[in-house]
Amino acid sequence: MSAASPAIVHDRYDDLYLRRILRETKTIAMVGASANWNRPSYFAMKYLLDRGYKVIPVNPVAAGQEILGQKVYGSLADLPQKVDMVDIFRNSEAAGPITDEAIEHGAKVVWMQLGVVNDAAAKRAEDAGLKVVMNRCPKIEHSRLAGTIEWHGIASGVISSRKRAL
Repeated sequence: MSAASPAIVHDRYDDLYLRRILRETKTIAMVGASANWNRPSYFAMKYLLDRGYKVIPVNPVAAGQEILGQKVYGSLADLPQKVDMVDIFRNSEAAGPITDEAIEHGAKVVWMQLGVVNDAAAKRAEDAGLKVVMNRCPKIEHSRLAGTIEWHGIASGVISSRKRAL
């Protein structure tokens, strides 16, 4: 971590920190992207593409195919360009080596999805000068910060924790 940047507490993120990341990010490598329309990574990728981000799917099983019109690559090392953010849709253990690849790739941000936390990987990334977000979704954070979260199934009656009447 550079001397100029304070240590980030990963239990809670300041909205300014998240806003800056989302504003400065133009290209995202989504590791673990799925072509299955009902997977969370598909929804997140579609949302981010619709908001003007360039999203490059990374999935070794689907390498060479397309997801949402975007060519899939097998690894970060295979990408044709540098990305600003690596969005990790893999488990916490897999986030370690992916974070190391993101550092080597030259990404500026490592973003670990909901449920993905790897403190050791976060420290390595921060020590290398990257910003880190863990256990959050950029789609959710973007729509929350834009004030449009209710348009995405929240507070709409489409998604509910209440049991449906039979």
